Amino acid sequence: MGDSRKIVKLGLLGAGTIGGSVIKVLQRNKDIISRRAETDIEIKNILVRDFEIQKLKDAGLPATSNYDDILNDPEIDIVVELMGGINPAKDFVIKAMEHGKHVVTANKDVVAQFGHELFDTAAENKVDFLFEAAVGGAIPIIMPLKRCLTANRITEVLGIVNGTTNYMLTKMSEDGADYDTVLKEAQSKGYAEANPAADVEGKDAARKIAILASIAFNSRVKFEDVSIEGITKITPSDIRYANELGYVVKLLAVGKDSDLGVDVRVHPVFLSKEHPLASVNGVLNAIFVKGDPIDEAMFYGPGAGGPTASAVVADIIEVTKGIQLESRGRFGCTCYAGKNICPIEETASSYYIRMLVDDEPGVLGKVATTLGNANVSLKSVVQTNAERENHAEIVVVTHAVKHKNILAARDALQKLEVVDEILNMIRVESV
Repeated sequence: MGDSRKIVKLGLLGAGTIGGSVIKVLQRNKDIISRRAETDIEIKNILVRDFEIQKLKDAGLPATSNYDDILNDPEIDIVVELMGGINPAKDFVIKAMEHGKHVVTANKDVVAQFGHELFDTAAENKVDFLFEAAVGGAIPIIMPLKRCLTANRITEVLGIVNGTTNYMLTKMSEDGADYDTVLKEAQSKGYAEANPAADVEGKDAARKIAILASIAFNSRVKFEDVSIEGITKITPSDIRYANELGYVVKLLAVGKDSDLGVDVRVHPVFLSKEHPLASVNGVLNAIFVKGDPIDEAMFYGPGAGGPTASAVVADIIEVTKGIQLESRGRFGCTCYAGKNICPIEETASSYYIRMLVDDEPGVLGKVATTLGNANVSLKSVVQTNAERENHAEIVVVTHAVKHKNILAARDALQKLEVVDEILNMIRVESV
């Protein structure tokens, strides 16, 4: 750039989907990145496995299979961790900070589970630790919560933050297909892993909402604090009833600041078609925020894959600008509040309950009485014929009720002789 500013040099850990995209963005947009960072940014070394080294060198890129080559290189200012997983990524990040290197990561697993340790290490060593890409991929949300919305009292964060499950539920809704069929299709398209448990069981989304809730509510929320339920029990019948009742089915990551503490959970919901998140389909992600004075805002876009490089490189630029200003450790942990985690049994929601019952007079009355005795009031009731002879399906939507009450109601219903099976029970989220 023709000035005396320090050229900032990077050590990349990993050159897979995200790492490869980061390399391409740094190369393709080199001119505008240099201008916005107010200096040049160069890749000094890339950590990959032995068999990947030659491919990178053939492309004119530096490469090593020894982390010490990056850790002990005094010219490397920023370590960019794009390996994923817990081990050895966590140890590599800790060591980098202990050696005075700033860290940028896209690793939700490490941040959600070890955020406390990572932030403390960054503070002790006066380095920056940025992780915009850990939640929402290319969607900017971490820095908006930390900076742009810092004057707000955030009360609610709702997110569709897993592209795999959002794609599957969208296909089930559009095509009427069952869970197993759409899972195989998602795997064939590369949206779902061979072992899809982290996605379909809600664990991936739980890690992300733990991170978001920690920032939004200024209190440490760990992965194990999140109540988790996946989409494996969702059927075409549930999708159909949702549509008839004015809802869509989504896997929702929920964070709310309640009087009893931070309410944080992941589960399927019947989401009102009028809610801004209801139209987020396919592999796209979105995060909906409520606060004072902002009222409502939504952040929307691609949640994974190559576009994630946008957030990674933005973090690199942010750290680089700090280096030029000789300002270190600017983005520390904001978890100062020490709030409790709201017990799941004390959380409140409306519920959809679908049950198989005997097709005989008086059944609906018995069901309503049983629910009423458990302090559950009904918002709507639908009764239809079932495929099984001499049986019917009853679908109810309740008014808001505490989770412990709905569990008691479910247990009481299961004891009724006229109720053969509780087919599903799903929370309802309205506007």
